[in-house]
Amino acid sequence: MWGRVEQQDFRSRVRGTLLGAALGDALGAPVSALALDQVRTAHGVDGLADLASAYGRRGAVTAATQLTLFTVDGLIRAHVRRDTGAWHPPTDLHRAYRRWAVTQHEWGPDERRKDDGWLAREEWLYARRDPDRALLAGFGDDRLGTLQEPKNPTERGPSAATRSAPFGLLVGWEPQLVLQLAVECAAQTHGHPTAYLSAGAFAVLVHALARGDSLDAAVQRTLALLAARPGHQPVTDALQQALGAVRQGMPSPGRVDALAAGRTAEASLGAAVYCSLVCEDIRHGLRLAVNHGGDSSAVAALTGALLGAMHGETALPPAWLTELEGRAALLELSDDFAMEMTQSAALHGPGISSPGWLARYPRGG
Repeated sequence: MWGRVEQQDFRSRVRGTLLGAALGDALGAPVSALALDQVRTAHGVDGLADLASAYGRRGAVTAATQLTLFTVDGLIRAHVRRDTGAWHPPTDLHRAYRRWAVTQHEWGPDERRKDDGWLAREEWLYARRDPDRALLAGFGDDRLGTLQEPKNPTERGPSAATRSAPFGLLVGWEPQLVLQLAVECAAQTHGHPTAYLSAGAFAVLVHALARGDSLDAAVQRTLALLAARPGHQPVTDALQQALGAVRQGMPSPGRVDALAAGRTAEASLGAAVYCSLVCEDIRHGLRLAVNHGGDSSAVAALTGALLGAMHGETALPPAWLTELEGRAALLELSDDFAMEMTQSAALHGPGISSPGWLARYPRGG
């Protein structure tokens, strides 16, 4: 049973994770394609220190945040569908991601699609924000990529990892199951082992932090779980390099630049772990996470999720939150997720009629 204090703490960590990831994504978006010297040329010797304009506004998010929202939506829908006996979360997540794919080629919501739920009717999501080829190809048809037959088997980018924080918020699950679900869902677009294992490792890190562990303990648990997985060594090496960089002295953009080089999933994850270990303050951590030549929005989104899961929503910079695109929807979805995970028996189930909840998260579709 969840007590009142436990429910409040969990909701704060869910909000912290999802809002923190979105803030990092938005902060890094204007400089994500730039080398470190270009970032300094554009924003001064200290680099980017505040939200800047991307996609025509300050605080704009990328496809990473869009897909994170649909990950949450898919997890809620999977939880709701358990009442029917239909329990295959990767399928429910794939359906959610396919709903995101619709937003990338249509002008706006179609009210005729009753089973889409409320998130797919959010007009601000109908904007293409630089999704990579692997995302568009992976979710471009109804075929479900699996570990046995993954989509895009050579793809090593970070965009499967950046959508995977919500898996870590399944705090009632064992960490090995969180890892497995995140890996299976990542393989729907990113079939290279280092990409899907990075997504799984990130989810396990969030999971440990959301349960109240320290980041050091979370990293050690993640390394232990990774060791049993074929193809884990590049991801393990990236995490070990992050730990080694912590011992090399004061944090610096140069160290982040070295860790994030290559723009792969494991490099982005290693850089994010480093930023989270050396900067417990979220504002400073996110600033460090965007000022380098790697994938700034990805590294910062991963960093924001880790620090948000660790500290909860009250640690997030209020001024940045005010300008964050989609903040209202992020809060609404965060609270719905927390409610579903802690109070599902009162929302739906045998003998319980909750038409309002099931209209938001239909069992079909």
